Amino acid sequence: MPDLFAIAPPNPPSVDPELWLHHMFSSDAAIRGGVVRRKARDVERIVGWPRFRAELHRRGYRAVVNGGQVVVFCNAEPLRRLD
Repeated sequence: MPDLFAIAPPNPPSVDPELWLHHMFSSDAAIRGGVVRRKARDVERIVGWPRFRAELHRRGYRAVVNGGQVVVFCNAEPLRRLD
């Protein structure tokens, strides 16, 4: 039997991509230049990677993907990886 949860369902009709992006980037953490986190499958399903990346670029933000999560750094500061 195939794993029914492995494939994200189509874009839910009640979630508008532009409203989702507005909500994400108007959070207190984003406004203060902090970090916001979302599920990678939600980004793909609701907004799509090209639109999401364009919004990051427009705002000068950076993001990383790890373990099914997208972590967005809501500032233009450089990233340093700690190993």
